Amino acid sequence: MKKTILLVEDNPNDEALTLRAFEKNNILNEVVVARDGQEAIDFLFCEGDYSTREKINPQVILLDINLPKIDGLDVLRRLRAYEATSLIPVVIMTTSDEQNDLITSYQLGANSYIRKPVELNSFMDAVKQLGMYWLVLNEQPK
Repeated sequence: MKKTILLVEDNPNDEALTLRAFEKNNILNEVVVARDGQEAIDFLFCEGDYSTREKINPQVILLDINLPKIDGLDVLRRLRAYEATSLIPVVIMTTSDEQNDLITSYQLGANSYIRKPVELNSFMDAVKQLGMYWLVLNEQPK
């Protein structure tokens, strides 16, 4: 089974850093990048530019909170509202240190909440651990 990662990130620097961290840590899964909340919704529900894609859910979603068009918490809310997408693991990866964002993320069904480390080596290590857990160790319902 194809283990795709959906990276929802509007910051080009954070996107490049995340993709570099995947590569450096030999995480070779296909990565689809959505650069705003609407694009993430379109990908997940096979709408818009993604209307012809094969309806296979990603193995994990790395979701930023502060996104244009539709924010990450609204993406998470919509994702959890539909049976077909309700069990996809979602890791919130954000620079937000707002306690309310943390609490709301978990209330809406996030599986994990990670503050993006500013220091490069810490970020590389965090991505390595994410890859190992969500792509190798974690078992999902079929």
